[in-house]
Amino acid sequence: MAEAKAIQGSNSIEGIHVTVDDAIAAVQNEEPLDADSEAWLAIKGYQSAMTYVLQLSDDPHFSFSRGLIRSLHFMMLEHELQKHPGKWRPGPVYVRNEQSGETVYEGPDESEVNDLMHELVESLNAKTPAPIMVRAAMAHLNLVMIHPFSDGNGRMGRCVQTLVLAREQILAPAFCSIEEYLGKNQQAYYDVLGEVGAGAWHPERDARPWIRFCLTAHYRQATRLVQWSRIYQRIWDQIETELVSRKLPERFLLALIDAAIGYRVRNPLYRKAAEVSELTASRDLKALVEEGLLIAKGERRGRYYLGSPILKEFYARAYEAPTNADPFKLAESYLPGLAPL
Repeated sequence: MAEAKAIQGSNSIEGIHVTVDDAIAAVQNEEPLDADSEAWLAIKGYQSAMTYVLQLSDDPHFSFSRGLIRSLHFMMLEHELQKHPGKWRPGPVYVRNEQSGETVYEGPDESEVNDLMHELVESLNAKTPAPIMVRAAMAHLNLVMIHPFSDGNGRMGRCVQTLVLAREQILAPAFCSIEEYLGKNQQAYYDVLGEVGAGAWHPERDARPWIRFCLTAHYRQATRLVQWSRIYQRIWDQIETELVSRKLPERFLLALIDAAIGYRVRNPLYRKAAEVSELTASRDLKALVEEGLLIAKGERRGRYYLGSPILKEFYARAYEAPTNADPFKLAESYLPGLAPL
């Protein structure tokens, strides 16, 4: 689910919107319910690239290269050949404010892109004492500022940031990603890029506002995931008690926990999770409808199930709002006199 939300968040920044349910379907290699064909291809392309990132996380022969970065870009945009997937941009590139039409960023000349990307790759392969989250944030920033591709530069910056983190094995890569946070805080993301970039390729500018933004994003994303783990545990306990009182199989939990959170439950996803046959999954879901725990929607292959008022009440009891604390202010309270980043 964390991986699906990261994919959904990163693509929403590019104006590609799908539901979390469809992002989960992409991760599980199932068909979408709502996404149109273009959005679905974009989501599947990004999911393929991120799957490759996870594969590379423990590769003993790994090294960053321009070819790797271009390959990841091709995976993301192979469905749009007019955007030169897997190739450096052939001309100038501009980022415009969609509302005002104003140009907010102009990338370096296309003749400089290959050399600049060589420098970026060399820096990624170099040994450095810089903390890994700082290195990952700078990889993201530098790729976005070079803007080496005709399209998809933001997605690529976020993908490379996750890859840098994944290579260090500090946490499961899906949990290292700040893409969900960025998707929910797009304006703040644009603002800090605008502040640091100042409208053009300016590598001499102070990158500390960007580093502070990324570290805050990591802190808040991790804090929210810890909160969600508590929320899930409380919902799980309530559903488990309900199933015992009704003398229903424990495997039903796997359908009810998702429905309680507000996601759509579908036969293919449930049967994969429960490791049962299609027929058994259909019977299980029908039984949960008869018990008043799920509500069936749609017909035949398009059928899905939503949580009943009972499950919604479980969620309401378990929920806790995000805190969005500032980690730098917290650090100052623990370490008086700490110089701000």
